[in-house]
Amino acid sequence: MNILSVLREEKSAGLKGGLYHQTQVRLCYNSNRIEGSRLSEEQTRYIFETNTINTASDDTANVDDIIEAVNHFTCFDYMLDTADKNLSEIIIKEFHRILKSNTSDAKKEWFNVGEYKSKPNMIGDLQTTAPKQTAKAISDLLRSYNEKPAVSFEDIVEFHYLFEKIHPFQDGNGRVGRMIIFKECLKFGIMPFIIDEQHKLFYYRGLREFKNTPGYLLDTCRSAQDAYEKLVTYFEVK
Repeated sequence: MNILSVLREEKSAGLKGGLYHQTQVRLCYNSNRIEGSRLSEEQTRYIFETNTINTASDDTANVDDIIEAVNHFTCFDYMLDTADKNLSEIIIKEFHRILKSNTSDAKKEWFNVGEYKSKPNMIGDLQTTAPKQTAKAISDLLRSYNEKPAVSFEDIVEFHYLFEKIHPFQDGNGRVGRMIIFKECLKFGIMPFIIDEQHKLFYYRGLREFKNTPGYLLDTCRSAQDAYEKLVTYFEVK
């Protein structure tokens, strides 16, 4: 819980360069980059620090990439505010609403920002839960998860796999899912982690093969956990 306390304190104080600052930039950059954002880590940092975008004279930046970066910063703050609460549909839907607000997708009536999908979707060539069954699937998943007497690192990773398998939103499921991971780690005093976009193929493989070989995803997450722990140690958070 001390990591959560430090993140909240630094956010409230507006401290620059600390654990909160670094986590905001790294989580935003990597989570969005995994989903196709073309912003560099330096551009992401520049947006967070100055609320402006820095591009080379012959370069362009996608407006949705910029909006989704700003939205991600806001969503992380909301996650910190709710980190010690039980995970709920309200929190999950609010993650999605914040992340996708004011994007091109939000202008599509059928997209349902902050609500579950209205059209079938797939992960690559893998089928996901049908729209009409999504609400019940998420409700059942949350009930099973929240009834656990104790939540472990393995439980959080398994929840992530099952959440992504349902794929409840039209788009943005990965970013919502990874925000949930960070929240639940903070809630249960488990070292959080950020999936590095350079390891996204290992991450995708882990999700794809989790049912039969959970070790692939667990090992990828443990490696990411080690990396974040080094950052926490640097800032002398105990």
